Amino acid sequence: MSSSSTSSPTDNSSHGSVALSSFGALNAASGTNTNTQSGSAQKPFSLSERLNFEIYRYSSYSPNYLPENVLVDCPNDQTSRWSAYTNSPPQFLTLKLRRPAIVKKIKFGKFEKSHVCNIKKFRVYGGLEDEHMVLLLEGGLKNDNVPEVFNLRYLTEDGAENLPILYLKIVPLLSWGPSFNFSIWYVELHGQDDPMYTSARMKSYNTLREVEIIKLCLKHFRQQGYMSAFGALQEQTNVQLEHPLISELHKCLVLQGDFEKAERFIAECIDEGLMDEYLYKQDYKHSWHIKHTESEIKPGNRGGHQLVVDAKKRLIYLYGGWDGYQDLSDLWVYNIDDDDWSLVCERSELGNGPTPRSCHKMVFDPISENVFMLGRYLDNSIRTADYIKSDFYLYDTRARNWMQICDDTSQVGGPQLVYDHQMCIDADKRTIYVFGGKILTPRSVNATGAIEPEYSGLFSYHIATNTWSQILVDCHHASASMADVLSIKSRITHCMVFHNKHRKLYIYGGQRGKEDLDEFLSYDVDTQAISILNKEHPNHGTTAGNEAKFEPSSGYTLRATIDCERDEIYIFSSLSKVKDRRDIPHIDASNAFWVYSLRSHKWSRIYYCRHSAQDANSISRMNILGASKGDGALEPCPRFAHQLVYDDLANTHYLFGGNPGICQQQQLRLDDFWVLRLEKPKREEILKHCRFLVRKLRYEEMTRQDPLKAMQYLRHHIAAVIDHSDAEQLNNFHKLASLLFKSHDNSLERECTTPALCDEHAEELETDADVSAKMKDEVAAIPENISLESNESLASSGISETASSPSSSSSCTKRARTECSPEVKNKRAFLFNKLVQLMPPTMVQPERNLSDFVVI
Repeated sequence: MSSSSTSSPTDNSSHGSVALSSFGALNAASGTNTNTQSGSAQKPFSLSERLNFEIYRYSSYSPNYLPENVLVDCPNDQTSRWSAYTNSPPQFLTLKLRRPAIVKKIKFGKFEKSHVCNIKKFRVYGGLEDEHMVLLLEGGLKNDNVPEVFNLRYLTEDGAENLPILYLKIVPLLSWGPSFNFSIWYVELHGQDDPMYTSARMKSYNTLREVEIIKLCLKHFRQQGYMSAFGALQEQTNVQLEHPLISELHKCLVLQGDFEKAERFIAECIDEGLMDEYLYKQDYKHSWHIKHTESEIKPGNRGGHQLVVDAKKRLIYLYGGWDGYQDLSDLWVYNIDDDDWSLVCERSELGNGPTPRSCHKMVFDPISENVFMLGRYLDNSIRTADYIKSDFYLYDTRARNWMQICDDTSQVGGPQLVYDHQMCIDADKRTIYVFGGKILTPRSVNATGAIEPEYSGLFSYHIATNTWSQILVDCHHASASMADVLSIKSRITHCMVFHNKHRKLYIYGGQRGKEDLDEFLSYDVDTQAISILNKEHPNHGTTAGNEAKFEPSSGYTLRATIDCERDEIYIFSSLSKVKDRRDIPHIDASNAFWVYSLRSHKWSRIYYCRHSAQDANSISRMNILGASKGDGALEPCPRFAHQLVYDDLANTHYLFGGNPGICQQQQLRLDDFWVLRLEKPKREEILKHCRFLVRKLRYEEMTRQDPLKAMQYLRHHIAAVIDHSDAEQLNNFHKLASLLFKSHDNSLERECTTPALCDEHAEELETDADVSAKMKDEVAAIPENISLESNESLASSGISETASSPSSSSSCTKRARTECSPEVKNKRAFLFNKLVQLMPPTMVQPERNLSDFVVI
């Protein structure tokens, strides 16, 4: 076996991947201090050092492409790589460290140019044993020559302890050339393996494992009824299986069968917020509504306009855009409370305001209540040196007048004239940030050979002092190679939002030439630190489709907003503005709405709607400029050049206008105005569902003992916790009536077995259809209550029908007698296990079972 060479600390930066990708100049700002007092000076202790390892195991290798090649970084040698003999899975490379370590980063070196064998998708596993590893990373490499660094998971699932590993397994899943074998050129691991650092963490980790093992045993003993063993183990180890409150729920539900007490207990838990963490993790439900305002006049069709929100005064301002024939300079205000549009300026240039424009950007300052505007698009025919100036405007919403702040920001340290840029405001620090966009240059410059477009960097404007500063230059700028100049890969069609508590700009996606940029960046405006979030927290998320990545596609038009209280970023994805990418009319177009949680670092696609290709006539006939989902609900048709803003007080999004991308009528623009509301399940909904589960089980036990009483219970108690406006819930509710008529085993002794009882109540036991119809009529007057998606198949609660109820055949087994039979107890325990999944993990028993680890 071969091992890697020893190296001194190389990564003191908390953002190691940055220096190796788009931000070469940032390495100087956060690099390693290599100064020493003398040759014999002791090496300073670092929490992240390059770790020694050896090749422990591999799946296969091609001749001359040995696994040991990954220990040497030779980017100019095409043979200096490990290459699998085949691309048939599973292919892997297992590394063994010198001793257990906390491994935080992995670096992949590359060949000096792009290569078809580079791994496009891979996974990394780690553990103290080579046969038992956990997932540390799922990611992919770009097909270029730039080395990449990824953060590895180094904490346990609950984040309480470090996760020491001795073995690390790299599993390639896909190469850039799908029919080519996988190749890895070079690997470095960074972390800490000093026993002085790792021994305490190893001890804590082993203690955590031991406690988890004891809890698994306690759970198994209780489920199987080995209560003597349960008590003895708990007494000897002093390990509690769960919080005492949860044990009380188990006692009243499973052991005593006191369903009413169990319901009261669950209600108290919900009131105390014990299920809030679970509710927070659930995806939003969305609802679109088109606004038919009461205004006699309203903004006309347009795209490339801008919207900003004054949340405090409940106002939305709209300016400019392109109506398909000309740029506009009208300023409108929409009163949210009054549902009314007002025209403030029909032609703003007549009142010292900006000239007609589109592709500009605006921000609203909540302190001064001013609107700031910068940038615009100019047709190539009017791009002359005299006309291309980056004018900067302010609209005073209190005085209701325009003011030009600057004739040309490029002359005072600000950006040149740009379009497709992004602007955000830090109201607390009185600073506006402008990033990206394509720089407009006079025709004469382009004609003399400036083929490549120029992109603008990151600028800041301080409102109080009226001063501009350039923070980051574009990576292709002439000064980007200078050691003291920080650079960034600029772009267009990206998203940018500012978090006023984190003090960070968040930048997602964009394009540069023909390249789609899928980076998700954060920039700390105070420390100038840049992080690549989808490298540090890769592939975390959920999606309803089979997309390769759990994040919005950067090839489409994206609009982003942020809720700083919820720590969430919202992205609406629709048509691409690039004609050859547009999915109309070639295939069905689609809209999608994504949420990124800054707390869990996870993406969720909560809304996806595919629309049939439409022409201009079909859209005009609809008169609503939307597309029906088929259930009567309307949603906006796919588009680009639209605007989306967020009212953080009402947690509501507003969308206006845009270009539907109709090839038959390229001048068509939209004037539809939409409201998007997002809601998560509420406490009342989860309480109603928990009550349904408890009452359903109680009803099933009743059907075995007293069918007449069970029928009344079904009508009056279970019906009360059903959302009768939900067809699926209502259908499943009606099916419960069939349990009344299931034939039980003849050997079962009923409390009422005499023919007289059956004859006496023969009229009461109607058919299933009659019972269903009666119950539906009886509960029709119950107030509507928004509930989870269904009481049986709960997409939003995580409890499915198969998990929340044993199979129906179990109801045909022997009747529970006076004592609690094993079958009844098992059903109660099954329900208990599902209910505690809604509680905080730190309070309840382990989710896994001891039997899961036994394979015979």
